[in-house]
Order: sequence, then structure tokens, then C-alpha cells
Amino acid sequence: MSGGHPEKQRIRQELCQWRECLPPDDVTAASEAICRHLAAWPVLRTARVVMAYLAFRNEPSLDMLFAALPHIQWAVPRVEGPRLVVHPYDPSRLVRHRFGMLEPAAELPVIDPALLDVVLVPGVAFDRRGGRLGFGGGFYDRFLPTTPALRVGVTYDSCLVDELPCTQSDQRMDWIVTPGGLLQIVAQDLSCTRL
Repeated sequence: MSGGHPEKQRIRQELCQWRECLPPDDVTAASEAICRHLAAWPVLRTARVVMAYLAFRNEPSLDMLFAALPHIQWAVPRVEGPRLVVHPYDPSRLVRHRFGMLEPAAELPVIDPALLDVVLVPGVAFDRRGGRLGFGGGFYDRFLPTTPALRVGVTYDSCLVDELPCTQSDQRMDWIVTPGGLLQIVAQDLSCTRL
């Protein structure tokens, strides 16, 4: 995703500002609701290797899932130049990236993206057709084509919009989860069904 599109920049700025003003209790409540939906979802419960993310700048936190579904091999990304590298989640081996977020230590084993069953994808906003708006660095747009994993966007209800300005290089989601529930994106007509 290019960070240069004016409409993307406007939406990104508005929603980042809204998200960063959220009270901690609201972030916690939304994160808990999202994790409850995911922990009960049969698709995730039967997955073997799942890539999550470590919440940053008031993103919904997925930390509860690590304990709720201990049978899953959890993985998290690390930024290496222009790409994401996937490592096992080890809370004792996290380091602070220069952008400010926590990420796995580079010395940890690397997980082949081809082995992932599900990727839980953060974003500034998502739309009901599976479109995603990130921070503008394109890390997930470059990473997602390297894995056959199911793509699940994770966001707040207020950050799920009808339509985002997306380009050919923007990677679409298969599902979106919000505190309100899980939505499956129907590829044929780019609509969605709420579960």
C-alpha cells in the first residue's frame, strides 16, 4: 500500500488520532471482546501455526489469545529492512524496534510463511470488502502474498468502514474481526457476511 494517496492519508490521520485518544479501559474491553470471538472460532481453534502481532499505538491487543489457545504455535513478525520476518512468540525474547513496537529477537528461529495457517493482521482501518489501510509502509502488502494463510483483519468497530481507496497492490482480507464479531468477506461480489 502506498502511503502517498491523499485520501488514504486523510483517513489514516483521522483514525490514528481517534484510536490514540481511546481510554485504556475502552482498548482493554475491545481487545477482550475480539479475543473472545477468535478463541471461540473453530477455524482458529483447529489452526496449527498462527501469526499474530504485538499491539502498538492502541491497536487491539491479542495477548489473551496466547494463553487461551496454548496448543497453537504462535508466531509474530519482526521488521527487517522492507520486509517482515516471522519468528516464534517468546515473551522473554522481545526487543523494542526503533519505530517503538515490540518484536521478537533476531536470533530466534525463522518460521517459513508457507507453514502459517492464519495471519491476524493489524490495520488502521478495514472495509467491508476486505480492504485494509495500514500505516503506509507496505510491510503486510509485501508479506501476505508469500503465505497461503487465511488473512484475518483485526480492528475496532469504528475502524470498519464501507469502502477504502484500495489499489491493485493492496492485499485484501478473507475475514475481519471486531469487538462486534467476525465477518467473512465474500470474494465473488466483494460483500461480507457477519457471523
